[in-house]
Amino acid sequence: MAKKRPVAIALAGALCLATAGCAGASAGTETEADPAANGKAPASSSTSATASGYPVTIENCGRSETFTEAPSRVVVMNGASVAEVSTLLALGLGDRIVSNQQTYGMSEVAGRAKAIGALPTGGVKLNEAYDIPREAMLGLRPDLVLSVTTYGFEAKNGFATRDQLKAVRANSYVSPQGCADDPSKMTVSDSYKLLRDMGKVFNVRDRAEKLIADSEKSIAAVSAKVKGEQKPRVMVLFANMSMGGNDFSSVVSRGIFNDILAKAGGANAFESAARTTFADLSKEKVAATDVDALVVISYNADDPTGYAKKLLKEFPQWPAAKNNTYTVLSDSMYLGPSNDLAVDRVARMLHPDAF
Repeated sequence: MAKKRPVAIALAGALCLATAGCAGASAGTETEADPAANGKAPASSSTSATASGYPVTIENCGRSETFTEAPSRVVVMNGASVAEVSTLLALGLGDRIVSNQQTYGMSEVAGRAKAIGALPTGGVKLNEAYDIPREAMLGLRPDLVLSVTTYGFEAKNGFATRDQLKAVRANSYVSPQGCADDPSKMTVSDSYKLLRDMGKVFNVRDRAEKLIADSEKSIAAVSAKVKGEQKPRVMVLFANMSMGGNDFSSVVSRGIFNDILAKAGGANAFESAARTTFADLSKEKVAATDVDALVVISYNADDPTGYAKKLLKEFPQWPAAKNNTYTVLSDSMYLGPSNDLAVDRVARMLHPDAF
């Protein structure tokens, strides 16, 4: 049933953990701030990131990273994420990226997938973990390297370490919850932390705070509309992805996904199935659980909508199947600047009468 993904990609994907008709805060910022979306340089990223905001120090994974100026050669490692590259684009910093390895192939933000696809890759030949090996990284001459987790800076994995990068005057940054390698504790607030940290690093704090404020306002408005409503039981899983030994090993149990569901007036049908981000479930366990609604997450999937329909047909006893209640999402369900879009989409699916 499931298509195998490389183990490194699947594990990294667990840590990220992040369209038409959605009018949330994120939808209006991409075309305005994303240089790759309209072919123009950002209007104010260079002028706002002035020397007056430096030096600035970021505490990250027990390290202090000090910036004396805004980075101009940024490398974004893969890690099965788009949180980092989307955050930079949302802040209008696409022109700083010299190599981006992140992509999902789709996005809830109009123009984002195309904008990400238009970014330079640096001509890098990726290693077996589908990421940038040490020598290629150093050859890119970065002044900032972003990694989803500490995995991207481990020598045993063939990557440049943070100390090696420091030796060539490159700062490094691991995204929220990537230090502890425990995405089961991730919430929407971690998406805001990533925005704030990048706002400090590039001296575009005002822009970051506006994105955060707009997202908080959008989510609060949606949550207010569904407050007091019964919380449907939602199954969240990745399309055509296997992460374990059972038929349903990509079913989400905990993490930022649950925070999004809660804000949208729903609950995870499999929250108690595991203490980790993912629950490795048998078909029998899935069949025996009442699922009121289905959220299929696409990570470079060929046909996520077809996958969702196939599941509903496979489990006709679900209330979700009887009512055809499902939605397909991608980057807005992960760590990143667009969680408000996921909250809006899921809430409208679960509580259509509230809108």
